[in-house]
Amino acid sequence: MNEERLRRVRDRVRPFRDFPVPGVLFRDISPLLKDPAAFRTLIDLLEDHLRASFPQIDFIAGLDSRGFLIGPPLAQRLGVGFVPIRKKGKLPGPTESVSYSLEYGKAELEIQSDAVEPGQKVIIVDDLLATGGTMCAACELMKRLKAEVLECLVIIELKLLKGSEKLKSVPFYSLLQYD
Repeated sequence: MNEERLRRVRDRVRPFRDFPVPGVLFRDISPLLKDPAAFRTLIDLLEDHLRASFPQIDFIAGLDSRGFLIGPPLAQRLGVGFVPIRKKGKLPGPTESVSYSLEYGKAELEIQSDAVEPGQKVIIVDDLLATGGTMCAACELMKRLKAEVLECLVIIELKLLKGSEKLKSVPFYSLLQYD
């Protein structure tokens, strides 16, 4: 049954060659977002995984911007709050920020300083893990706020780029893997 549900999600991911730069094969989740049954299946699979793995979760933290698409419905299903981790300059009030390297340059992420309390248990979600820079930066932000990152969770992992190795001791889960 899980294989059929996983196939329903995988079938809605489409590849685009040479985007955003030549030589990159981009995995686009837009068809998955357009298909209500496939999107519901995605959230079902992620919810099942989290419920089976973690008895207590305080927050889902979503990465700007596609983590905002899967994080809130997942948080709602689990009955927990959602915390946005944004690109620099997008959040009001006091923030913590961290710079990091991307596949195609540099960037900066930030979170509101009062987004989570020390010791709270957080799942960080995004659509894709490539080189791991963004996810590592998000983990660093949670560390600064003294939250406990239970797991980094993505829809798609690009295995050849070995991003999960950068996460070191932080548990990691990907629904779909591509070479």
